[in-house]
Amino acid sequence: MASLINIGMSGLGANQSALHTIGNNIANADVSGYSRQQTVQSTKGSLQNGQVFVGTGTTLADVRRVYNVFLDNQLRTSTSLDADTTAFLDQVAPLDKLLSDTSTGITGALQGFFTALQGASAKPTEDASRQLLLSSAETLSKRFNSIASQLSEQNSNLNGNLASMASQVNKLTASIAQFNDQISRVSAVNGSPNDLLDARNEAVRQLSELIGSQVVERDGNFDVYLSNGQPLVMGNTFNTLSVAPGATDPSHATIQLNRGQTTMDVTSTVTGGSIGGLLRYRNEVLDSASNELGRVALVLADRINSQLAQGIDKNGEFGSSLFGDINSAALVSQRSIAKAGNSAGSGNLDVSISDTSKLTTNDYQVTFTSATGYSVKRLPDGTNMGSYDLSTTPPPVIDGFSLKLNGGALSAGDSFKITPTRSAAADIRTVLTDPKKIALAGPLTAVSGSGNAGTGTITQPVLTSKLDIYNPTAQLQLQTGLKYSTPVKLVFGDDTLSPQGYELFDAKGNSLGTGNILPGQSNTLSLNVPMVDASGNPIMNGAVQQTYSFEMTVGGVPKTNDSYTISLTGAGSADNRNALSTLELQTKATVDISSTNKGVSLTDAYGKLVENVGGKAKQGQMDSAATGAILTQAKSARESVSGVDLDEETGNLIKYQQYYTASSQIIKAAQDIFNTLISSL
Repeated sequence: MASLINIGMSGLGANQSALHTIGNNIANADVSGYSRQQTVQSTKGSLQNGQVFVGTGTTLADVRRVYNVFLDNQLRTSTSLDADTTAFLDQVAPLDKLLSDTSTGITGALQGFFTALQGASAKPTEDASRQLLLSSAETLSKRFNSIASQLSEQNSNLNGNLASMASQVNKLTASIAQFNDQISRVSAVNGSPNDLLDARNEAVRQLSELIGSQVVERDGNFDVYLSNGQPLVMGNTFNTLSVAPGATDPSHATIQLNRGQTTMDVTSTVTGGSIGGLLRYRNEVLDSASNELGRVALVLADRINSQLAQGIDKNGEFGSSLFGDINSAALVSQRSIAKAGNSAGSGNLDVSISDTSKLTTNDYQVTFTSATGYSVKRLPDGTNMGSYDLSTTPPPVIDGFSLKLNGGALSAGDSFKITPTRSAAADIRTVLTDPKKIALAGPLTAVSGSGNAGTGTITQPVLTSKLDIYNPTAQLQLQTGLKYSTPVKLVFGDDTLSPQGYELFDAKGNSLGTGNILPGQSNTLSLNVPMVDASGNPIMNGAVQQTYSFEMTVGGVPKTNDSYTISLTGAGSADNRNALSTLELQTKATVDISSTNKGVSLTDAYGKLVENVGGKAKQGQMDSAATGAILTQAKSARESVSGVDLDEETGNLIKYQQYYTASSQIIKAAQDIFNTLISSL
């Protein structure tokens, strides 16, 4: 009867273990990464009794995890993708709202500026409308500054988040390596350590939330690799990640993989997880948005300043700049970043904006092949822009900018990152404070002679010689020439002839040239006037006397000796032609002009920026919804296999309770049989 008792005892032990396992499942139902467990029973060895074998009970063979490798890998992959899209969306959504909202974006402030300019053009002699224009310009420049500041802050926060996440990655990789070691030790002598296996799987899943990785099982260990194949965990050893300022751009944090004494920049190959999403946002949205916003600011300041320089202010002086000089000494030195490791004393490059209409939203990599020779690549696609030399005069213009060495001496291999537009939105300033100095009037004014008797008509002259505000010498020459080489008089000849002749005279009555018109038709005259200084001496460029040119249209039929005098516009003029020309910049194509592109206006350029960021935000929402659904499906698939079903566990609990009770009845039956046998003896 002892064997029957042993059989009952074996059943009690096995079913008690099953009840413990079920209780453990129920207790850990909400524990992340827990895989439900099952007991596996097997029969004990039988004993031979004559010609037959009699069983001796059951035994607990194993407590196993209900686990599916494929579903777990699928969960890790979907977790990495969802974390990537979530991190991207969390960054791009606020930027989209910032740029598109009329109260925070540029559109409202830009429209307000041109509306104020329109009001000033309607009342050019009124100081109040001029002051409103200055206030609108200040609002516009501060709006650029505000957005640029928020973009810069977002970049700083992104750098900080990368550093924090890299620290979390290191903690997880250290844990995975430790789990590998513990699992190897336990498995060698004590079977499968289910709790350690679950803990390791959960650590790998959490790692997938931070960075995309690949997991390879080797001899029971989990080896973890980055997407570029570089190892994070190998058995019980691990490598760490760190964040460091970029070698070519210190404002951009880079991800470094530390392998012993070796450090490798893996930023360009990191994908997936929150780190991958942040890097993708920086590369696809933040940098291009900063550059596009800066380009709009540069074109605005350049074109407004250049146009106002063509006019005459209320004091009768040539126009002053409304916004700060885009090529000031401070700004040209900030557009170049020397690469860490350049030769000692290599100095830096000054980057001057030569043509804002040709600017792109790209950055550039300049690499020197000799002390003066360099090649240029457009980033990030690496398009080769050609090879150049610093000794070339004037310096070559590359996509609207030119380069000049600022101190030091360069060597082959020195490299610089050029950012022509990145900081422009932060740097734009309204520098004009006197409303009387806003040049709303055209520079030249034509009046009819008092004795004119014909039906001739003229349009007001348009100065076709442009003032170059970035060439002080040329600008001063033209302003001096306009001031002291006017007035000039246009006198018409015999009206009985066709074509009818005309002659242009200077203030002293000297002839400056002749020409002809067709009476009764619209005739566009292009007139050139030699320039003299205050002393009446010719303004020379080498051996050639400088001239300025203007155009005007003559219609009708002037009578013989009818004349028109063209003079520099005087102080207090009600003329608003330069204001109207400036107003045209609201819709005129001034941005992104090239041989293959007609360009867009300032308003459209900013609208394109809003559209691009909005498109990225919408795509981010769609991607997040898709990856979220995939992640939910992956979680459900894993839970259907490895998750704890409380209904199922409750049923198993009752079943094994009954098994336990039945086993106890076997022991009771054995006891009764034994007692009966003793009593009979």
